[in-house]
Amino acid sequence: MAEPLASPGTGYEVLENEPPELMGRGLRVGTYLFAGGTAFFFLCFLFAFFYLRSLDNAGMWKPKGVDASIPWGTVIVALYVASALFVRLGLADHVAGRHREWRQKGVVALALGLAGLVVQAIGWSHQGFGPADGGFASVYFGWTAFLFLFVFGTMYWLETVFATSLRYRNTLTGQPAPGEASGDPDRTAHDIQDPLSLVRPGLEALSFYWTFLAGIAVLAWVLLYLV
Repeated sequence: MAEPLASPGTGYEVLENEPPELMGRGLRVGTYLFAGGTAFFFLCFLFAFFYLRSLDNAGMWKPKGVDASIPWGTVIVALYVASALFVRLGLADHVAGRHREWRQKGVVALALGLAGLVVQAIGWSHQGFGPADGGFASVYFGWTAFLFLFVFGTMYWLETVFATSLRYRNTLTGQPAPGEASGDPDRTAHDIQDPLSLVRPGLEALSFYWTFLAGIAVLAWVLLYLV
């Protein structure tokens, strides 16, 4: 039986210096797949909204007093959209070589996204109904709760991209030591050639997904607060 490509006895030279373009393409393709999975996930709530609304069994779709606060919902979605916009503007700065400006916009985007999560948490406590108060209430709390989790994960992603860019902002003395980017100090070379070159494709993938998720938030705002 042939020896596996990577095993305890395999030399590091087999695993080192992978062209960064491979990882960059992997990030983009993985993000597209993740966005597709996210769309199908929230499709469940979209179906539940229209299905339960059309049935309206015993008039329990939206009983009296069950109305989501438009001001709270508008502020939340506006913060999400603004955060996604700043990430996209930061990407434009990064592509143009304005790395300091990208980091400034990255901080603003992170602050806006986290502010949206805080406002959402406060907004739940100010709603005059609970998840068991009819079909609309169940869809509202389910949709916004899972959107909260997805946004939280996206903010963590943004923080990691920003932290990497900030940590190695000095390109003269801030290059990572061999193996540092892979988390293995015993390596004699990087596992990926110029690992910092992956900041841009990572930011591109993040910008695409965050814009996509912000679009889902806008759809939720139209259906849950305006319809």
